[in-house]
Amino acid sequence: MKKRKTLIKLCGIILATAFIIFGLNTNFSDIYSLPNHAVVSYSDVEFLNEEKPFGQFIHAKLSDIKTGTDKNSYGTMWLKLFGCIPIRQIEVEINKGEELYVGGIPLGFAIKTKGALVVGSNTILSVDGDVETVKSLEIKEGDIIVKINDITIADCADIPEILAQNLGEKATLSILRNGEILTCDIIPEQDLQSGDFKIGLWVKDDTSGIGTLTYVKKSDNCFGALGHAITDFETGVEIPVQEGKIYKCNQIGINKAEKNNPGELRCIFLQGVNGKGTIEKNTKYGVYGTVTDLESLVDYNLNAEVGSRMTIKTGKAKIVSSVSGMREEYDIEIIKTSYQPETNDKSFIFRVTDKRLLNLTGGILQGMSGSPILQNKKLIGAVTHVFVTDPTKGYGIYADWMMQQ
Repeated sequence: MKKRKTLIKLCGIILATAFIIFGLNTNFSDIYSLPNHAVVSYSDVEFLNEEKPFGQFIHAKLSDIKTGTDKNSYGTMWLKLFGCIPIRQIEVEINKGEELYVGGIPLGFAIKTKGALVVGSNTILSVDGDVETVKSLEIKEGDIIVKINDITIADCADIPEILAQNLGEKATLSILRNGEILTCDIIPEQDLQSGDFKIGLWVKDDTSGIGTLTYVKKSDNCFGALGHAITDFETGVEIPVQEGKIYKCNQIGINKAEKNNPGELRCIFLQGVNGKGTIEKNTKYGVYGTVTDLESLVDYNLNAEVGSRMTIKTGKAKIVSSVSGMREEYDIEIIKTSYQPETNDKSFIFRVTDKRLLNLTGGILQGMSGSPILQNKKLIGAVTHVFVTDPTKGYGIYADWMMQQ
């Protein structure tokens, strides 16, 4: 009986020790923070099994693979303890390794707004004196007028034409705000000097900016850039695209970054000259469109596949930028990652470690957003934001988040 009790205690100690070892060597929190759906490649699965980012005892296995398009298949990826005990199931799109041209050069973006963006209000001098037509209305700076009396607004010039046809009668405005359409009625006033009917709003229908090209797909020349949306400088509103173009930039200087003083990559471009493609989408996660002229935009020898966010690990990586006047790779260190079940443009944190880049820029500059980040020879992300208090640090968005947009 005594030997039996000793044996039971010994088995208990062994099991407890085993559980402690498994617990210390298995990143359960990371495993369960993974999204329910993901994009992976076969090489990504090999990486998970070789590098074991979720622990020494976790094995990744694909099953139930079904053919989709010529580029992608669909299936299930299991993460299993000891290769046999299921821990987590993830539905995956299996990317068969489409190659991308890696970006890294600045672009000029010119966007024509879908509608008229409200940037302010003013009074109208009428026969009754100064009148403020929008005083009692909840129209805000950053609202976008998309229709008047159900007539679509293509640009600012449409507004006085519609008001003239309406002969000063009450008009119904359809306004886009935070992704929702709101309506309000407004009574125009006739300007005493010009005789035109006006609604007392300052509006604009275009915007422009500078950012960095992240990638161009080899298969169809579709591009992704910036890693975050182009917003209006005055209102901070994300601009919906009616049409737009990208342009080759000329770099004219650098304002070096310092603590609490973000630097800037100074570039110029002329609209109508050196056009390189069209813009189709402006989203929270980047600007997208099609390149019509690859010349001087890409290095045909600098190619990469997309790396899944599940394969990204802390440690050494590279950022691609042409701040020196030529496209170069610079050393960075990824210091924190998040597997993110939902899309976010602040996916991981990195630090610039390359002395060449630090001496040149002081860290991450405004205008470097979209700069590609490489790890294990794959495109894993793009620069999105800089730490104002420490410009040597920045945020990046996962490349597969950008690709899914």
